[in-house]
Amino acid sequence: MITCCNLISGCIAMTYAFSGIYAMAFLFIVIGAVFDFFDGMSARLLHVSSPIGKELDSLADVITFGAAPSAMVFSLLYTQEYPASVASFSHLLPYAAFVMAAFSALRLAKFNLDERQATSFIGLPTPANALFWASLIVGSEEMLSSSPYITMGVIGLLLVSCYLLVAELPMFALKFKSWGWKGNEIKYVFLFTCIPLLLVFRLSGFAAIVAWYVVLSAVSTKIAR
Repeated sequence: MITCCNLISGCIAMTYAFSGIYAMAFLFIVIGAVFDFFDGMSARLLHVSSPIGKELDSLADVITFGAAPSAMVFSLLYTQEYPASVASFSHLLPYAAFVMAAFSALRLAKFNLDERQATSFIGLPTPANALFWASLIVGSEEMLSSSPYITMGVIGLLLVSCYLLVAELPMFALKFKSWGWKGNEIKYVFLFTCIPLLLVFRLSGFAAIVAWYVVLSAVSTKIAR
């Protein structure tokens, strides 16, 4: 039931996204993320974990964290101006947003089969990617619409996020085996910097946090090597 609430939240987010009501789309993606957090926890507490629950969870995530943010990007790109150099096919460019939905599905399928991701992640988690785009669009819509060249930058950033979803880049998970500093340094650094980022960037703060998460993951991987 909780997992289905995640899926329904994603469907509602999509309707708001296609209507250009980005704040409400963002809200229902966040609500979906809350349901996504509690469904696995509830299954473990109630001892009702099952294979069908795992599969349903991924299907719900494809909607809430793949299709819904893609719909937000599509709606944004659909209303933007483009440089004259791409005018002949600019009407097709908004549909590039749905490439992200496909890569989100691919990332979720890989996650279900990859035994390396029991305590950490390989590639950007789909909820993080969804929160990045939803927060960026809601908090920076005016800036994103200020220039045709920024619009092309959005498409470039879209392709980067698609790559990060399936990249062989280890990313830490906020799972603590102990509360001590040793062994949890990168996690505490991340958590302590989240509040300042939210205060500085406000609605775009989640996007800044996800970008910072990717940078910290890359740095920690390089140091470990």
